[in-house]
Amino acid sequence: MTELMHACAAALRLPGRGWSGVLLSGPSGAGKSDLLLRLVNGGWRAAADDYVHVWSSDHRLYARAPERIADRMEIRGLGITPTAALPLIRVDLVVRCGDDPPERLPEPAFQTVAGVRVPAIDIQALHASAPARLAVALRTLGAGGPLAY
Repeated sequence: MTELMHACAAALRLPGRGWSGVLLSGPSGAGKSDLLLRLVNGGWRAAADDYVHVWSSDHRLYARAPERIADRMEIRGLGITPTAALPLIRVDLVVRCGDDPPERLPEPAFQTVAGVRVPAIDIQALHASAPARLAVALRTLGAGGPLAY
């Protein structure tokens, strides 16, 4: 059974792991779609913009775009544009987008989505370093790796 969420989803191909995905969540106006656009521009692949279907299978979380918006992205100032999207992704990290700066040295955090406990981070989506931070977080936290501190 799938659950519909107001979020974006993207994945990065990592050596030895294949496609590894993030779920970008947060309120309207938090910069989720803007961050998705910057991720795609940096070599990531979009899976869904604005809304995603999420579900669990074999204790893992997966996401895909609703059919009516698949392979499309809304780019502010341009409108709805076609994009080469992945049909589904495995979600290894939940990214909570907001306006407040994240803690400097946060405690490990997790979020349960569709019954699956997934590592989670808070981020300012519109911050210039957000794409780089996500790539580092996905390589470490998304892999179940320990934190450096």
